[in-house]
Amino acid sequence: MLFSRVVLCGGTLFAPIFYERENVMRIMHTSDWHLGCSLYGRKRYEEAEAFLDWLSKLLEEENIDVLLVAGDIFDTTTPSNRAQKLYYQFLCRVAESSCRHVVITAGNHDSPSFLNAPRELLRHLQVYIVGSIGESPDDEVLLLKNPEGEAELIVCAVPYLRDRDIRKVEAGESVEDKGRKLVEGICSHYALRADAAQAIQGGLEKPVPIVAMGHLLVAGGKTVDGDGVRELYPGALAQVGADIFPPVFDYVALGHLHNFQTVAGRRNCCYSGAPLPMGFGEASREKKVIKVEFADAKVEITPITVPLFQALHSIRGDWHQIEEQLEELKSEPQNIWVEIIYEGAEITSNLRERVDEAVAGTDIEVLRVGNKSQWDRELSLLGEGEVLSELHPREVFIRCLEAYEVEESQRPELLKLYNEVVDLLDLEDWMAE
Repeated sequence: MLFSRVVLCGGTLFAPIFYERENVMRIMHTSDWHLGCSLYGRKRYEEAEAFLDWLSKLLEEENIDVLLVAGDIFDTTTPSNRAQKLYYQFLCRVAESSCRHVVITAGNHDSPSFLNAPRELLRHLQVYIVGSIGESPDDEVLLLKNPEGEAELIVCAVPYLRDRDIRKVEAGESVEDKGRKLVEGICSHYALRADAAQAIQGGLEKPVPIVAMGHLLVAGGKTVDGDGVRELYPGALAQVGADIFPPVFDYVALGHLHNFQTVAGRRNCCYSGAPLPMGFGEASREKKVIKVEFADAKVEITPITVPLFQALHSIRGDWHQIEEQLEELKSEPQNIWVEIIYEGAEITSNLRERVDEAVAGTDIEVLRVGNKSQWDRELSLLGEGEVLSELHPREVFIRCLEAYEVEESQRPELLKLYNEVVDLLDLEDWMAE
């Protein structure tokens, strides 16, 4: 079965490519592991370890040839020893499996130098690390070969592109100029890598699939409140469309957004999403890794559901509704992490104590307790353009008296007592110095 592809890249129309693939190439695409991350103070090492154990078994079961990890391996640029241990143990385990190659690119959470440091050593395990852009496009374009030494896949392993990597700063440029240069820089970067991939393709006896990787926000990508996704280039990157990826790419493996999704209707351009729910806003969403198969000139893309390793549940409502939902959760056979948002009209000053009493002796762990009515009042304290940290504490207290509708007759005495407390704290700070 013949497959044809006409490529338009950088303004150049390449000749159709006809080729026939007899063997199946299986790729697994994942991203955004965030090893070492926390959720309201609770470290998530056990979940990460369970996921990596599950993933290593899945690679064997699905007979995967290449694993692609599209950025944000770690949650911080200085990962803990335990996070590093999970990472290297997993890579060693994969090196002993049927998976022949691992390609890892850096995300915006990762330290490029930290990821790159052991890359020459890891290359002996067929683990390819691209933590930062290279001096030439060829540094990010990998030709992977099978055990017989035959080419089987070309990977354009593009890491997170930092502003300084793709844009030259000029004096007097406007915000619009910066945004335009970012978009142009990203587009040019992928076009040059596509050209380099085609140059490699042209020297092969048989054409092989070309896959691109990226850690960025493409227009149309969706986020969820509380999923922990950071803005990359404020006000600019939302203008980058999926058309920045030249059609030479048979599949585009994306990272950064934490939920599985395709981009702009292109089924071969996907975010795998984070394997763990990064916040309670994702508690009800299934997490995915993506299997990509190239066979008989066809591309088959199959999302695979990641098991839930730690149950999360968000409860909202007045106290009666909260109590009812907690009672229902008590019958669950597993440990559950819970977020509680109180939305009742009644003012409650001992919300945390009531919640702790309701879950005492159960497997329910309440990681967060919030009072929406209190948040609304706090937001109402601020005028347009004001920042809470810039207000004097006495001014904040006066606004609180108004927001909570404290009677006028009580305010002078309360303000007097508050001032005495503030003065006492200021004196203690002065003495400590």
